[in-house]
Amino acid sequence: MENNEPKVIQLVSDLTDESRVAFYKKTYSHLAGAVLLFILVETLFFQVEAIVNLALSLTGGYSWLLLLGGFMLVTNYAEKMALKSDNLKTHYAGLVLYVIAEAFIFIPLIFIAMVMADGGAFSILNQAAVLTLSLFTGLSAVVFLTKKDFSFLKSALTIGFFIALGLIIAGTLFGFNLGLWFSVGMVVLASGSILYQTSNMIHKYQEHQYVAASLGLFASLMLLFWYILSILSRD
Repeated sequence: MENNEPKVIQLVSDLTDESRVAFYKKTYSHLAGAVLLFILVETLFFQVEAIVNLALSLTGGYSWLLLLGGFMLVTNYAEKMALKSDNLKTHYAGLVLYVIAEAFIFIPLIFIAMVMADGGAFSILNQAAVLTLSLFTGLSAVVFLTKKDFSFLKSALTIGFFIALGLIIAGTLFGFNLGLWFSVGMVVLASGSILYQTSNMIHKYQEHQYVAASLGLFASLMLLFWYILSILSRD
């Protein structure tokens, strides 16, 4: 006889302490793995001149908008793969796809950092990495220590990202520089996203969704890294 009983959904917040800790360990170990994969893929990309030239050729005018639009489509698809599928292999495929997309779109920014640093690019990259990881760790600690649900940030973050996207499109079409304060604002927005994603990891995800949780954290971490690196790479 077929069992038509609905599947019980158990959130991480409802698990035992031991199971929750195991989920957190899996999530952050996958986040660390995603960062290491990003570094590896980025390094490989910079070894292939054709890939670097392609990325740099897409940084001006409508080409940048096309690249940004393509990035958003790919990353949105990757997020759906990791979140909505019940297949663990699909979760991993989504995470890997997201990392590769991030590595490609970072090529122009890292190239600019190399040029602006006049040979000291690794110093700038290291500074940006340290600042990013420090801020990420501090924000994550706030969520874990307060145990506060930051899901109320969703509406503000959505509005903020739409405004930022509109400014990026306008700046590209009309040729004006968004400037330092835009990057500072995006750092604030990325920080809010880290609070939101970390809170989701604790309160919204299910036990088997540690790959999806790590992808959400990775996305926020890389957004923060992008704008901190942008600030440090300015004239």
